[in-house]
Amino acid sequence: MSARDKGQTSEALKAKTEKDLGITKKALDKLKVIAPERSHLRKVAEDCLSMATAYYNDARHFYEKGDYMNAFACVNYAHGWLDAGARLGIFDVGGDDKLFTLAE
Repeated sequence: MSARDKGQTSEALKAKTEKDLGITKKALDKLKVIAPERSHLRKVAEDCLSMATAYYNDARHFYEKGDYMNAFACVNYAHGWLDAGARLGIFDVGGDDKLFTLAE
């Protein structure tokens, strides 16, 4: 692969990662934990949200360092945690099937 091709690939990865960071930020801002306060599922919901937030923050860190490959991986892990919570029904996502993968 030529240096030019590598540069184009890096720019494409940067753009895709930037787009995914924006989508995941919107998803984080939109969701609400709806599992009852004293239920076991509340702890599950809080853990899913904690993991998603940690991966999102890691993604931002790697992106700011110019490490787009790791940023891309982290942001997609983050969103996977959010989708899992939405599908389990522990997050209210307002029926948004654009930001989240819903069961139905």
